[in-house]
Amino acid sequence: MQTKAIFLAVIIFLLTGCDYGRFKDQQALRAYKAEMPQMVEGTIPVKDSIQILRMTKPGDLHNPLPLTRESVDMGRERYGYFCIMCHGAKADGNGTVGQSFSPLPTNLASPYVQKQSDGELFYKIYFGFRRHPPLIYTVADNDRWLIINYIRSLGNK
Repeated sequence: MQTKAIFLAVIIFLLTGCDYGRFKDQQALRAYKAEMPQMVEGTIPVKDSIQILRMTKPGDLHNPLPLTRESVDMGRERYGYFCIMCHGAKADGNGTVGQSFSPLPTNLASPYVQKQSDGELFYKIYFGFRRHPPLIYTVADNDRWLIINYIRSLGNK
């Protein structure tokens, strides 16, 4: 009987000593209590959004920079920063890094590249394709258009 009384006292002590309600009211947990509002399905950012570009047809993108000697020279400079390692100094796909790829990177002066629109090239550089990495965070938009102007100049040779 005495054992039961001790056991009962221990149980009562343990149950009244644990205040589980207070546990849920900790400051560390309150920060996560706020619920995010429900977004309407299909909602996308309306300014400077990757999603807007992703939904755009590549053929609808147009190069805002004119194809001038100055823009080609600036594009050649940017090409040297971002593309020469894979596509090579002659843009023929024989760059130092590109030689380790199979198949080799594309020859940028080839008809395959030259027949694509500026928007298609921009889109592929931006999001990547096949083995080409996405350069979305590596190359600025303006620099992409300059590189495309340089690529265009390769087809005129």
